[in-house]
Formats: sequence, structure tokens, C-alpha cells
Amino acid sequence: MEANKPNTTVPTARILGIESSCDETAAAVVENGCTILSSAVASQVELHAQFGGVFPEVASRQHIRAIYPIVEQALKDAHLRLGDLDGIAVTRGPGLPGSLVVGINMAKGLALGSGLPLLGINHLEGHLYSAWLTHEGKESAEPPQFPLLALIVSGGHTELVLMTAHLQYQRLGGTLDDAAGEAFDKVARLLGLGYPGGPAIQKAAQEGDPEAFDFPRSWLGGSLDFSFSGLKTAVLRVVRGLEEREAELPVADLAASFQMAVVDVLVGKTLQAAKEFKASEILVGGGVSANQLLRETIQAEAICPVSIPPLALCTDNAAMIAGAGCYRFSAGQRDGLDMDAAPTWSISELG
Repeated sequence: MEANKPNTTVPTARILGIESSCDETAAAVVENGCTILSSAVASQVELHAQFGGVFPEVASRQHIRAIYPIVEQALKDAHLRLGDLDGIAVTRGPGLPGSLVVGINMAKGLALGSGLPLLGINHLEGHLYSAWLTHEGKESAEPPQFPLLALIVSGGHTELVLMTAHLQYQRLGGTLDDAAGEAFDKVARLLGLGYPGGPAIQKAAQEGDPEAFDFPRSWLGGSLDFSFSGLKTAVLRVVRGLEEREAELPVADLAASFQMAVVDVLVGKTLQAAKEFKASEILVGGGVSANQLLRETIQAEAICPVSIPPLALCTDNAAMIAGAGCYRFSAGQRDGLDMDAAPTWSISELG
């Protein structure tokens, strides 16, 4: 891969993005790093709900079935052919190895057949660039202002990242054990709420008292890292104790108290980092950023502007990969057909 140079200008490129890092098969076309010309997603949520979480082998097989029609749909919706594009961006990592390979192989085949450049994109970087996106025909918001403090919070990742310019990152902290999204899924299973855990916990919490249980907040002595395993264990102990006494499980109160504990830590550490690094704006991205309490709390408590994508761009999608791909293309990135999946690719390795 050729070296990337910092890019502070608006890219002029039309990129096809492909995303298959977990259980969403997605393709999208984005122009100039901001305008979504099309976005198609095939979700596997209902399929994996019977397992209580993502089953990797099943996910891979579903990606194989869905990848071609999804890419075809994205091109059709954008009223474009491959020859009208400037490049093909695909999620290289992090993610499930088998799932990543499906998307990467599709992108390689398209690149080989069309002669278009291939761009391997970091999934977490994609979540950041969702903040620049808007659908065709809609008025664009003011672009986020650097330096940005980004909270990336999803099923497998909880990261605080300082973004000083386009494609320039400093990882400030991350999860030491369970990511916030994983904690939501595990607690939802404990409470019998099903999968995915985030929406299930949020729905149950609407009828509950967030102060009913005093669950712990792991501040880690002021560190910008995160730990949610202790909170998960605390919920487990309460549930087991109630079950042993054959008492009725107050699911709504448990969900509300757990959700509040997670949000308190996410918001507290994000605001701490924003102040410490003098951020001009805060970005929040990833699947858990769809949580209404998190959105409302951070917007109410932050002293600088907060940018959170619309719900459709919070969960995994290919528009964010294409958007990041526009900036990577304009910075000169070109990847070879020998590019492999990078399941544990850290955003700190990007710059």
C-alpha cells in the first residue's frame, strides 16, 4: 500500500463501498466524501437472534448469498455502472475473519475486472466518516471542525480517538474487556430480552427507574480506557440473587439502571477527553450511538458541538466505508490484489 498524505481538502471522487465485517452485507456509492448516491443493506439480525448473538460461520454463508445482489442494487440505485466510478473501497478490518474475506474478495473481483483502484478501509475509520455524510438532494450540514474528539461505540469496540485532521488519528483509550455493545448484548440475555441487546435494553428501560439499582461505574482512576465487565457481573449477581429467592425479576428497573451506568461512563470519559485535548467538536459513532439516552445525555452535557449521525448511519453500513474511501483515494492510497483481511486492525495504526 502506498503511503497516505494528510488531506484537508474536499475529495473529488465517486467511490463504491462494500461492508461485510460482521452481520450486515452492505454496498453504497458516495460522491466527494459526503453525498450518498445509494446505500443498500442486507441485515442478518433475525437470523442470528435465534443464537442470541452473531454466529460467525452462519454470517459468512449469508454474506456469500447476499454480496452480489447488494452490490448490484447499490449501483442500480445510484444509476451508475462500474465504469462511472473512481475506485472500490472495502472494509479490511477489524471484524470477523470469514465475513471480511467475502467482502474483500468481491471488491478484488470488481477491481480486477474493471481496472478500478482497490482501497482497504478500517471499519472504525468508516464510523468516523459517517459524520460527513448526507443523502443526495438533502442540504449538507456544516462539516465537523478539527480537532475532533470521537467516541466510537459499537458491538465490539469502545474507543476514544482524537482526530486532528482528515486521516490523522490518536487513540486515547479503549475497552479493556467487554465493549459497551457486548455488555448490552450479555445483559439483555441475562434479562431474557433477546438479541440485539441495545434496542432491547433501551425499550425495556423506558418503563424502569434508572436509580432502582446502584450499579458500579468503572472510572479506572481517571484513565480514558473503559471496562464494563464489572458492571455486567454486578447485574448478574443481582439477577442470580433474585432468582435464588424466587423473587420477581424487575426487568425494566434492571435495564434502566444498567443503561444509565453505561451512559454515565461513556459520556463522562468523552467529556473528560474533550476538555483535556481542547476539542472543537465531539463525534459519536457506531451502533451504540443509536441509544437515545446516550444521544440526549452527551448533547445536553457537552460544552462544545456534538455530531451524531442519523440512526441509519450509526449501525454498520457501506456508505461510511465509501465516504472514508473518498478521502483515502484522494490521499493517494492504492492497495494491491494481495491485500488480506485484518481482523484486529487498530485505528492507531492509521496515523
